[in-house]
Amino acid sequence: MAGSTSVEALRSEAEALRQRANAAYREQNISSAEALYSEALDKLRQAAPPRPKPKSTSTAAGTASGQAGGKTSPPSAGLASPSGAAKGGTTNGGGAPPAPGAVAAGGADSTASEAALTGDTDNDDDAVSTVSSVSETHMPSDDESVPPPVAIANAVNEHTGNGSLGELVNGHTDQTEDAEATAAAAALSKVSVKEVQSAMAVLLSNRALMRLRLEQYGAAETDATEAIDWDPRYVKAYYRRASASFALGHYRPALKDLKLVTRLVPTDKDAAAKLKECSRRAKEAAFSAAIDSTTPPTKPLSETFDFNDLVVDQSYDGPKLGADGVVDEAFLSSLLARFRSQKPLAARYAAQIILAARRQLVALPNVVTLRVDGNRPKVTVCGDTHGQYYDLLHIFELNGLPSATNPYLFNGDFVDRGSFSVEVIMTLLAYKVAYPESMHLTRGNHETLAMNSVYGFQGEVKAKYNDTLFKLFSECFRAMPLAYVLDGTAVESGRRALVLHGGLFSKDGVTLADLQALDRNREPDSGLMAEMLWSDPQKEAGWGQSKRGIGVSFGPDVTSRFLDANDLALVVRSHEMKEEGYEVEASGRLITIFSAPNYCDVQGNKGAFITFKSEMVPEFTQFAAVPHPNVRPMAYARDAAMMGLL
Repeated sequence: MAGSTSVEALRSEAEALRQRANAAYREQNISSAEALYSEALDKLRQAAPPRPKPKSTSTAAGTASGQAGGKTSPPSAGLASPSGAAKGGTTNGGGAPPAPGAVAAGGADSTASEAALTGDTDNDDDAVSTVSSVSETHMPSDDESVPPPVAIANAVNEHTGNGSLGELVNGHTDQTEDAEATAAAAALSKVSVKEVQSAMAVLLSNRALMRLRLEQYGAAETDATEAIDWDPRYVKAYYRRASASFALGHYRPALKDLKLVTRLVPTDKDAAAKLKECSRRAKEAAFSAAIDSTTPPTKPLSETFDFNDLVVDQSYDGPKLGADGVVDEAFLSSLLARFRSQKPLAARYAAQIILAARRQLVALPNVVTLRVDGNRPKVTVCGDTHGQYYDLLHIFELNGLPSATNPYLFNGDFVDRGSFSVEVIMTLLAYKVAYPESMHLTRGNHETLAMNSVYGFQGEVKAKYNDTLFKLFSECFRAMPLAYVLDGTAVESGRRALVLHGGLFSKDGVTLADLQALDRNREPDSGLMAEMLWSDPQKEAGWGQSKRGIGVSFGPDVTSRFLDANDLALVVRSHEMKEEGYEVEASGRLITIFSAPNYCDVQGNKGAFITFKSEMVPEFTQFAAVPHPNVRPMAYARDAAMMGLL
């Protein structure tokens, strides 16, 4: 811990940074707010005593020091199997958490803290009665400041009876050897330590909130756990750790923390509602797991469903399909115009398209090779679109409609967050059915049950159609390929590029043959498939823990070794918002592409897409967001709003 004079300066600097972070948050500049909270924490750590011994077991196996990455070896040897998951059910950062939506096994997580604070260590899911809500758990509060040294002056003066704070802090009184002054300095030191510990908890909890909004669930969970270690009575830290666990589908750890919150603040209706919803999900997951373990596999709904059972209302005036389900140019033109005017496609025709698209997709390999040569001279690769339908139409305006000679590869995350996700995915699937060589799709981490149930797509489909169509969409997502190889080697000087949604792997030696051997008809809960959909690059060499809580962070050296071993020139991935719409890393061998401009209507970023020819030299096109109807993002994401993930 720094000397008393520097403590005062460091705490003052930390408080100024905290206020700037709060201002950035109010302006919806989440990335800047997260960076400012991190800077404030760096200042305050210099003034802080050693981190207290944890009073609870983290639901994340990693610690704060593990977030930065830069490791020279994989985070864990057990990344590819559920045994690599930490107690409490959260991944160790390597991609082996329990299945999204599954009940996490074991885990002490908050039991010790709960016992210390409430005297209750039972694990029941009892109901909590409440009277009124005092919850202010979503936002950083201006009154949660880094306590200034002058705040404890009264305590010191009460002990000494006289003397100024500055004299006592700096040790420059005329009676430095006086026993009374020595005792006062000791009292000041104790109070200062307590104030710094409280301030650390506040800053860590606020940064956890920013990381929740950035979908860095593992890092948010780790921050909240450290906040609890600094101040076990800081309720918001338990709440935010519960939110991170909930987002990862780890309902048991979330339940423990929410139970503690409701016992510490029994009048908080908001916390009680979250506890009820989390309990419901945990019981549903347990029931589903029990059914899955005892019931023989059945045919997918897609293989038994008869779309003729869906009746088309006589007043419907939109595009129609015959029994043969042929999607032609006239249908596509009418469909785009109808969606633009916020009118729905009839459920029967939507089901026909979903079923027809799934039949095509399920027949494809995990890794599809797409030749880029004289017959197909170019391919346009787009990143996340996240339900931003009007920006999708703008891409088509800039680059032309999909066709056999103007093919597109959309690299996952078509749905969730944006409130026109149905329109986005139906448009892409309709083109896939009409002209299979015009539209290519890879699965993203948001084409999963766990994400759809929280971030809006499930709610949107149920609002616009019904639960049956949501199940058909989910089965269609499971059929999607995991990656594409753009192969230009038929042309002299041609090269190959791998396109996948998330990133690379927690170990060397992974081959394209390994990826082809995966069973993709499932939820991506662990192993190579989870890493393909969830991993992110890092600047440091080697491997680091994933801030998201699933997947891994991999360095430029990992990228080079993988590409060289698989005779690839570069890897193209999406999965992360970029201010310019794209970013080139790893000496030009790794590209991130993101195609949702002004993400969620608040980020102010550009969108971009890439045109590739046989040489695999990227040609970037950037674009700005276009106006859309007055339907806010996440309008259908009730559970995300409830858990403070918005």
